[in-house]
Amino acid sequence: MLNSYSESYKDAGVDITAGYRAIELIKKHIQRTKVNGVLEDVGGFGGLYALPKTGTAEPVLVSATDGVGTKLKIAKLTGKHDTIGIDCVAMCVNDIICAGAKPLFFLDYLALGKNIPEKVEQIVSGIAEGCVRAGCALIGGETAEHPGIMKEDEYDIAGFSVGIVEKSKILDKENVKPGDIIIGLSSSGVHSNGFSLTRKIFNIDVNCNILEKYYPDLGKTLGEELLIPTRIYVNPVLRLLDKINVKSICHITGGGFYENIPRILGSNSGAIIDKKMIYTPPIFDIISKTGNIPERDMFNTYNMGVGMCIITSCEDANEAVSLLCSSTEKAFIIGEICKGNGVLID
Repeated sequence: MLNSYSESYKDAGVDITAGYRAIELIKKHIQRTKVNGVLEDVGGFGGLYALPKTGTAEPVLVSATDGVGTKLKIAKLTGKHDTIGIDCVAMCVNDIICAGAKPLFFLDYLALGKNIPEKVEQIVSGIAEGCVRAGCALIGGETAEHPGIMKEDEYDIAGFSVGIVEKSKILDKENVKPGDIIIGLSSSGVHSNGFSLTRKIFNIDVNCNILEKYYPDLGKTLGEELLIPTRIYVNPVLRLLDKINVKSICHITGGGFYENIPRILGSNSGAIIDKKMIYTPPIFDIISKTGNIPERDMFNTYNMGVGMCIITSCEDANEAVSLLCSSTEKAFIIGEICKGNGVLID
């Protein structure tokens, strides 16, 4: 590889030696994520992972893919790129645990207008940190320069993760019945959704200086608040699944409550959410007031302080909340399942 160099390709906008330099810089971050099952270091044409030989009689693989969306614009404008990778991992692994599965490994795809190795290292360091938090391995990925398609300072990131679950333990939404309880897990803020609306409300694309504005209610600047990474719920939820009969799990992402909660409700089941039981971080009040956004639209766009919902029977709900809180999560009962369909926020 040391002899691999093309002046002609570099003149066309692709510096392959910068790619090699980036790989060297990110190796130490990838090494942090190594877990049992990883068979070789990054560098081959495919990531190798050996499935566990014990613990599952009928193993089922669960996969999820996602990106970060226009939150990347905030990272670009602030010049802070070391947390956006956490968001990318979180958006995938939080989906995987909704099936009751444990994430095993993650791969990323990073497209850049120009490969700046130090910038790539920042981005991948966040991906690695997300994998560490989720307990999964970063076993590979792709970094590609796209001159002529992307501006030199632009990039996009996406990824996918694969998890495993015993077939008999896959969560089935048809087990959800009226009278069941909805438990909310606190979000860390806006997470990675609604940023097209957020950017419009604050006119960020035109007035990027607004990101430097300090908000006393936040205790930080707007840019710092918006870049807080998506919370990864994998470990506390997996511990809960070992002890409680969880019926269904919902990741609150784009579309908020009205779009995501119905995805995990059984036939003839609806959800009643008591908004008074939700701790909504100040950023959502600032967004609502600044943009004059109706409450319904807020709950149909943002997580409003609840990044994940867990449904249990009424008998198991208090114990579930206690177990989650003992795992350093902020958990609270926010509603119940009723007859009917859809979501009512009261």
